[in-house]
Amino acid sequence: MELGPPGGAGPAEPGPRLRGLRGDDRAASAAWLSEASAGRRAPSVAAVLPAGGSGERMGVPTPKQFCPVLERPLISYTLQALERVCWIKDIVVAVTGENMEVMKGIVQRYQHKRISLVEAGVTRHRSIFNGLKALAEDQPNSKLCRPEVVIIHDAVRPFVEEDVLLKVAIAAKEHGAAGAIRPLVSTVISPSADGCLDHSLERTSHRASEMPQAFLFDVIYEAYQQCSDYDLEFGTECLQLALKYCHTKAKLVEGSPDLWKVTYKRDLYAAESIIKERISQQICILMDAKEDEEHVGRCLEEMLKKELNHVKVTSGALCHAGRDLQQIILEQCYNFVCVNVMTSDFEETRKLLNALEESNLSILYPVVVISVHFLDYKLVPFGQKMEHLMQIKEFAKEVKKRNILLCGLLIYYPQYFHRMGPLERTSPISGVTKTKPWRAPRVKRRSSVAFPLLFNAAFPATTALEGI
Repeated sequence: MELGPPGGAGPAEPGPRLRGLRGDDRAASAAWLSEASAGRRAPSVAAVLPAGGSGERMGVPTPKQFCPVLERPLISYTLQALERVCWIKDIVVAVTGENMEVMKGIVQRYQHKRISLVEAGVTRHRSIFNGLKALAEDQPNSKLCRPEVVIIHDAVRPFVEEDVLLKVAIAAKEHGAAGAIRPLVSTVISPSADGCLDHSLERTSHRASEMPQAFLFDVIYEAYQQCSDYDLEFGTECLQLALKYCHTKAKLVEGSPDLWKVTYKRDLYAAESIIKERISQQICILMDAKEDEEHVGRCLEEMLKKELNHVKVTSGALCHAGRDLQQIILEQCYNFVCVNVMTSDFEETRKLLNALEESNLSILYPVVVISVHFLDYKLVPFGQKMEHLMQIKEFAKEVKKRNILLCGLLIYYPQYFHRMGPLERTSPISGVTKTKPWRAPRVKRRSSVAFPLLFNAAFPATTALEGI
């Protein structure tokens, strides 16, 4: 059952990465993809994801692969990590019959591509075997092709990076099998029959087996075909099956710390924290004033860059927002400060929100938008302005349905602001950026009032997802 065709509309990019390929890995990836140009057939690669577990250890009624993280199922993040790797041609997910419709809905809602679904078995190994059968057998109307290399990964390891996938795939092509490993954190002991210590293993001489693992397809498929019912029922290690039934010794590849598996309920909170960090590495400030024009908004930009030195702060002009936004979206920015200087309403903020909706950026991750308005309190009565700007509440409710979190900030500044010195001008703005979450700012010269007292959740952006 194929879902998610290669074509069709989708998010502009599959989402932020923890890191990119290193120099050596980038060269290896280029060589891997360019074999065909040298007269050799590029190796075909597919992936199998067993996703039929019940999540008993997590202690929740929902299987852990479907548990929400930032209101999005965990398995969706894992699929995203695999489908961003262009040389993985097919991704087969083994899911139980009772959850088949749920999985179809996830694929469609989050616009995943190159996904095929098969029914899972009653154990992990039986689910993997079903995935391999789907790749091996020529089914009528099937778009799946028998790959040269197959990667097996866990549906609940969402942070796998391309460099690890590439290393195990290349090693599997050379050795027949390969798997990621990590140093043991705790010492492993063997108890006796009476519950006493029998012996312990030397931790430095052993490793923890992790995922992903990769195999020459013919090797692992033959191993599963020969596999005993006992191994299919109680086995957990695919590398051992390749060794036992095909005499293929796997190459062990050092994995990264990101390969941990979501097993317990507390792991969901850890995963959420990592994802928040990933999408909080950049803030984009968009302003409708000319770049060479001096305005109080420039001070906000300067102070954000100064105070948030651990975050990348970029800026663009709303007068050519289409061009700037496309580049910003390609850079996977999920936090925006829209400074309305020339207009007194939400016209510029609406332009930004419309552009974000058209890009589908918020399909995969929440997007935070802070609409900033500056007001000279000598020109417009405060009450009149606030009454107009409080419309943002209804506007925020509407865009939240599309996973865009909108809040507003009104900075009320004195008429003589432009005649102040640099230190005087930055003082009120500095007070705003340093205000603690959920507290209204108290700075000199009546310089700022928040509406609806949520603006400070976005400074820094790492707090935005927690505060809104």
